[in-house]
Amino acid sequence: QVQLVESGGGMVQAGGSLRLTCAVSGNTYAFYCRAWFRQAAGNEREGIALIDDEGTTITADSLKGRFTIAQDNSKKFLFLQVDSLKPEDTAIYSCATRPRTLGTSCRSLSAYNYRYWGQGTQVTISS
Repeated sequence: QVQLVESGGGMVQAGGSLRLTCAVSGNTYAFYCRAWFRQAAGNEREGIALIDDEGTTITADSLKGRFTIAQDNSKKFLFLQVDSLKPEDTAIYSCATRPRTLGTSCRSLSAYNYRYWGQGTQVTISS
């Protein structure tokens, strides 16, 4: 089992920045895909960005420029930096992970492909 715990959410004014953190523990995998998702009220879950164990990242085309995914050297923490926040960024932000088969790459930002999830952290942007 892998445990993920998000933190860093809250209420922020539009135009501000936020850094979300996801603590990863438990039976973590040496080869993995880790990603950030968000879900606004009434909307489907949206993939934001992913990173693999080698540090390769992919960000959803519609979110490039404002969202940056990163991990620390210990690979126990996953981060999401969000800049120039907009009211439409209001959502529950969650991190997720799945093992990566050696020789394959992490390409998908579909929630269906991720096995382990955190409980999410609420981000509310005021105008």
